[in-house]
Amino acid sequence: MSSPLEPIASTSTWVERIDTGRFSGKTIIVTGAGSGIGRSTASRIAREGGRVIAVDISQGRLDEFVAATPGSDIVTLVADITDDEGVARIIEAAGERIDGLANIAGIMDDMTPVGEMSDAVWKRVFAVNVDGTMKLMRAVIPTMLAQGAGSIVNTASEAALRGSSAGAAYTASKHAVAGLTKSSAFMYGPSGIRVNAVAPGATITNIEASFGSELGASRVQLAMSVMPNPAKSDELAASITFLLSDDGVNVNGVILPSDGGWSVA
Repeated sequence: MSSPLEPIASTSTWVERIDTGRFSGKTIIVTGAGSGIGRSTASRIAREGGRVIAVDISQGRLDEFVAATPGSDIVTLVADITDDEGVARIIEAAGERIDGLANIAGIMDDMTPVGEMSDAVWKRVFAVNVDGTMKLMRAVIPTMLAQGAGSIVNTASEAALRGSSAGAAYTASKHAVAGLTKSSAFMYGPSGIRVNAVAPGATITNIEASFGSELGASRVQLAMSVMPNPAKSDELAASITFLLSDDGVNVNGVILPSDGGWSVA
């Protein structure tokens, strides 16, 4: 018999359950759709009947995604979310109706503390994680206001909830995403627009952590010692599509931890 202090391994296996038609008639923009959480989210929306505007910086990854999701309504677009012209092309591709935006594209930092921070790392992380997120939110709001409805889901992070899971740039950027989410939820909630964020913990994606600081490595690796097992990207997509869909009808302004309980450690 296990001691009360010994963890008990779970014997259950999560199985994705497709809700056919949940996104029927809806157009959803998904950034970072070529891989990882973005691809899993775009795939689930498409398989649940939605029209997906799949955005990534790699045409090859987008082509692989489309090939793996035959018979779906997917519009692929190579665009840089930090670039105003790229954002304009995304909105043009979506057309007259935009029911949802999943802001998933993002980059990691190199785990450096502020005393060792380079301007290049700081500016690049904020350009993608904050500026890109803001630019797409700003771009879809007029259409959603005209419709009187819409759902935006941003990607925060465990780093939006604590200071011990990444470097200074990434942590600050994800705190900023949380602020954008809450402010927008407050401002636009009465207009029928819901704005939420999911805060993933460790997830199996193609984004790898790098350590550019000895201090950063030692401190972050200490925090990771209590980290739950990494989740699959499909499991994060389940959280994101819940918030995007009408199932999240009464949820607005929430930063939803989807981290296996890491945030309570």
